[in-house]
Amino acid sequence: MAAAAPPPPPTAAPITLPEPTPSGHTLFTRIRLATIDDVPHIHKLIHQMAVFERLTHLFEATTASLAATLFPPNAPPPFTSFTIFLLELSSSPFPPSQNPHFTPVLKSLHLDLPIDDPEKEAFRSSANDSINDVTVGGFVLFFPNYSSFLAKPGFYIEDIFVRECYRKKGLGKRLLSAVAAQAAKMGYGRVEWVVLDWNVNAIKFYEQMGAQILPEWRICRLTGEALQAHAHVSL
Repeated sequence: MAAAAPPPPPTAAPITLPEPTPSGHTLFTRIRLATIDDVPHIHKLIHQMAVFERLTHLFEATTASLAATLFPPNAPPPFTSFTIFLLELSSSPFPPSQNPHFTPVLKSLHLDLPIDDPEKEAFRSSANDSINDVTVGGFVLFFPNYSSFLAKPGFYIEDIFVRECYRKKGLGKRLLSAVAAQAAKMGYGRVEWVVLDWNVNAIKFYEQMGAQILPEWRICRLTGEALQAHAHVSL
């Protein structure tokens, strides 16, 4: 008698895959030239920077004084005098735009979670865009200087600041890179700025960007009464 055939192997139970879930959050960024309409936001950003740097006792700027000095009537073209790049953020892609002096830098940032911005309404952008959820996240203010050793102009960065909720996401690097890229494009020799000696995070960040820290140099400043005293000196 023939042996009975072995029973068929058990059928594997179907594998149920979990439903796909969102893999993150995309934040769209734009760096553009600031205009006089951005002055209220610029003023608030400078004040927040003064708080962060523990220098509010030196903060005297007003929206009126900033508008008059940064955007005077018949102002010179950008990059030939005081210039500000503004960092803006949105959950929607920015539309392409053109500027005769500077093409805005459009990029995206992929995050695990959306950013909670408690001041989103206070920093809603004044830019006239087809999207309405644009928020100002930071700025960089710079102007030309000159190196006699290189016989070339350069840029000096007076201020660079990113609001607290947007820090440690590479946005400060994008602002600094935008200035450096413009300097290189114009054939300039260097970009310079200062950093507070206690701000070790910023120092490390700048070094990672390729900047040299020059401890042998010291800032010399005449201001206030010491400066005004020279108005009466006989030359």
